[in-house]
Formats: sequence, C-alpha cells, structure tokens
Amino acid sequence: MKRIVIIICAITILLGAALSFYLNVRGRSNPNELVLYGNVDVRQVDIGFRVSGRVAELYYEEGDFVPKGSLMTVLDKSPYDSQILQARANLDSVKAGLDNAEILLGRRQQAVGTGGVSQQDVDDALASRNEFLANYYAAEAALAVAIDNASYTEVYAPTDGIILTRIREPGTAVNSVDPVYTLSVCSPVWIRAYVDETDLGSIYYGMTADVYTDGGRIYTGKIGFISPVAEFTPKTVETTQLRTDLVYRLRVYADNPDRYLKQGMPVTVKLHRHKKEKNE
Repeated sequence: MKRIVIIICAITILLGAALSFYLNVRGRSNPNELVLYGNVDVRQVDIGFRVSGRVAELYYEEGDFVPKGSLMTVLDKSPYDSQILQARANLDSVKAGLDNAEILLGRRQQAVGTGGVSQQDVDDALASRNEFLANYYAAEAALAVAIDNASYTEVYAPTDGIILTRIREPGTAVNSVDPVYTLSVCSPVWIRAYVDETDLGSIYYGMTADVYTDGGRIYTGKIGFISPVAEFTPKTVETTQLRTDLVYRLRVYADNPDRYLKQGMPVTVKLHRHKKEKNE
C-alpha cells in the first residue's frame, strides 16, 4: 500500500508541474502577436548581351558584390567598330550624291523658265533628289543602329547585386540570348512568409512587422503583398499546423536592411494585430 501511495503522489506532483508549466507559458504568450516563419527571398537576373560575339573580358567572380552601373563584361568590339566605319562611309557617299542632286534640281528649275529644259527634266531631277534624300535617311538610321550595337557590347549592372554564377569565360562565343552572369538582386529586400487562413483577416497591406534573424538582429518592415490565392504550405515552412493546411503567401519589405540580412536567410516575422499605425 505504501508503494502505491508513493506512486500516486509522484504522478500527482508531475501532473501538477506540467499543468503549472502550461499555464505559465500560456500566460506569457501574447494573443495579439502573430508569429510567422519565412526566408529572405532570393531574386536573381540573368545578365547577357543584346548582340552576339566573342566575350573579351569578365570583370567579376562568383560571390563578388557589384554596385549598380558597374561595367561587368565586354564583347570583342572590332566587328562592331568596322560596321560603324562602313555605315559612316555609306552615309558620306549618299550625302555626296544628295548634294549633287540638289544642285542639279536647282539648275533645272532655273532653266525651265527660259525654255532651256523641259518640265519632264525638272520632274526627273526632283525624283532623283527625293530618292537620294530617302537613301540618306536610311544611311543615317543604319549608322545609328551600328553605334547602338557597338554600345551593346558592354554590359552594366542594372542594380546592386552579388554574382551567383559566372557562366561564361573570355573567348567564349555567345548569342544575344545567352546569359553570362547570374546576379542576385540586393534591393529591395523582402521576406516571403505564409499566413493561415484563420489569421488572414487580421493582417493588411502596409501593416508593420518586426523581422528577427537567428543571430539576434531585429529589422522593421511592412507587408507589401498578400496573395489572393491559397496554396499548400511549402515544405520549407515550419509551423505548428499540419503541412497540408492551406496558407496565403505574403511579402514583407524590410525598411532598414543591411549587409547582415542576406538572401535565403531564415527569419521570424512578428505582426502586432492591434498595434496602431502612424497613418491611422
């Protein structure tokens, strides 16, 4: 009997401790705080040329930070420089013919009044001048295209970013659709997270959020996108709900990102349901 009494007492004590722990944890939880789990989105852009040719230089390696506007890679320019010279020569040739046609037209217009030439001769001179003028405009356009093509042999960073992949090497022949680099876009920084359907009615566009990294850093942000379409919880998202539950994807834009908030990093997002916004 003594052994049974001891066992019952021990069970009672353990149940009491468990209940006390549960109530203590529940009391500390904030019912007005919505906690979500997500990752800093990885956004990337393929960098390539608008014209074909042979890669002459690549100025960055994988992992390098690239400031916006930096020269990243260059094609061999010699074929395009030759096209510019050819287009300029053709334009000069057409311009000389146009000048001569203008002079001839002026002379025949003066002579037609004295009977020295017929009206047919004047009409022929006018048609010739117009033909040379059209050719001149076409030659100007061809020169502009050649200059544009030459400028496309240089590629500049469209935004701040980090080189994820260096796909080509100097000497490689590429087409206009072939990527040379894959650039990870640094700004703006946003966090992809998911919210349960039951919590969807308590969040809104522009709602402030606190973003916590595992390293202890805290960032502020705002909800900038809420998907109107439900989807199944991705495998990378860890929640207390079953993974088969339907959730809605949202995007939180970080207001004060720095170099420590890296793409792909797992973060915790805390939303305050009843927190007053400045614009309210």
